Amino acid sequence: MNENSATWVGGVVQAWPTASTAILSTDPPSASVRHAEPVCDASTHALCWLRRPDRVTKVDENNPLTTRRIVGFWAPLAATWLMMSVEGPFLAAVIARLGEPRYNLAAYGVAFSFAMLIESPIIMMMSAGVALVTDRQAFLALRRFAYALNGAITLVMSLLLVPSVFHFVAESLIGLPREVATLTHGATTILLPWPAAIGYRRFYQGVLIRANFTRRVAYGTVVRVVAMAATAVTLYSLKSVNGAFVGAAALSGGVVAEAIASRLMARAAVRQLLHGEEGQPSSAPLTTRAIVRFYMPLALTSVITLGVNPLVTFFLGRSRSALDSLAVMPVVTSLVFAFRAGGIAYQEVGIALLSDDRRGFDALRRFAWLLAVTLTGALGVVALTPLAAGWFRVVSGLSPELTRFALPPLCVLAVMPGLEVLLAFQRSQLVHERRTATITWATVVEVSGIITVLVIGVAGLNLVGAVAAAVAILLGRIAANVFLLDRTRRRVS
Repeated sequence: MNENSATWVGGVVQAWPTASTAILSTDPPSASVRHAEPVCDASTHALCWLRRPDRVTKVDENNPLTTRRIVGFWAPLAATWLMMSVEGPFLAAVIARLGEPRYNLAAYGVAFSFAMLIESPIIMMMSAGVALVTDRQAFLALRRFAYALNGAITLVMSLLLVPSVFHFVAESLIGLPREVATLTHGATTILLPWPAAIGYRRFYQGVLIRANFTRRVAYGTVVRVVAMAATAVTLYSLKSVNGAFVGAAALSGGVVAEAIASRLMARAAVRQLLHGEEGQPSSAPLTTRAIVRFYMPLALTSVITLGVNPLVTFFLGRSRSALDSLAVMPVVTSLVFAFRAGGIAYQEVGIALLSDDRRGFDALRRFAWLLAVTLTGALGVVALTPLAAGWFRVVSGLSPELTRFALPPLCVLAVMPGLEVLLAFQRSQLVHERRTATITWATVVEVSGIITVLVIGVAGLNLVGAVAAAVAILLGRIAANVFLLDRTRRRVS
């Protein structure tokens, strides 16, 4: 939801520079990608396998884009997102098995929403790293920008944690009960390292992808999941730590471990940028103004997208069955995110493999439809059969009452994986063409639709909060897809 991590709406732009470097690069689109192959012998075979960049071949008339090539590019990225999707259900299951699960699940969900909103400006740093880090000067300029932005968002989160500020937001604005607000403050405090750690690791992941060390991004995710699980299990075994605190500590521990691992694994790529042939300037110097001009539309898209989570929480807190809705929505959206993961990963696939002359478009579109139908069908089977109740009851650890409460919103959101694939493919075309402002406007349309439906559903029709939120998220996404469908279709024609 992320971001990664389970988010209720939206996705994240990432890219590999086969085609996406044409966004800002002055190199001709047909230029091949140069790789530095390590010198290997029998004694260092295993290490060399880890260090060897993935093979990337340009798309042209002699190398047409096939479904097999698309799957080969997409699968590792999808696996990365799928591993991250494990976090939500796993931590919800842990929290549900500790004391006061209703209060703690609700507090954990609200704290996570706060952390995601504050980190939203830094989420697109991976895309910026892939597109902009072309040489030593660009690397240093973007790193300074990333570190400054990390400092700014950490300061914002620190200000939110001031008790008077936090309780005004949590109790007066959102309407959380005092017990939930107190737990939420503690969980949010534990999540303080989260935003900067996300920005740090996404910057170096962008460097890794740019250098074609894509496997290392997945390795970093493995480190994150293992650290998260180890932290959660250790704290769970104590039995004396509040569930919301366990979840927050596990998330912070996992992402900090991933950030450290990403930096260590990026050493070779950074060294090549600073001292190798990639370190020589290939274009005009990258200025802070140029970075801001490129990055602001993408950052604004993330802020708007993730900003809807606290808004949804606000309406849930004032809806019918508010506490139950706050408790089950993180569980429901975590399960949905597991099926959306493959769609989120498809965005960078489209950016990377779509050439400037749109060669490969038909193959990418065919695979997008296949992927959308497959993911939607898979979640539909779960939502409409006893598998859903089994998941919520056995895996997530919800009570029978909360399990019944979670089933309707899950059924409403069953088509979200297909819509995610469509959105990813639409955005990939726009990012490739440098039409990022259109993406921002589509996000405005989506969030406006969500807010409108929530106002009608909660204030007007007095719907159960979880159902109103699910319907709002679904209709908002459909509105964004329709908005982009018209604009991408005109471009294709």
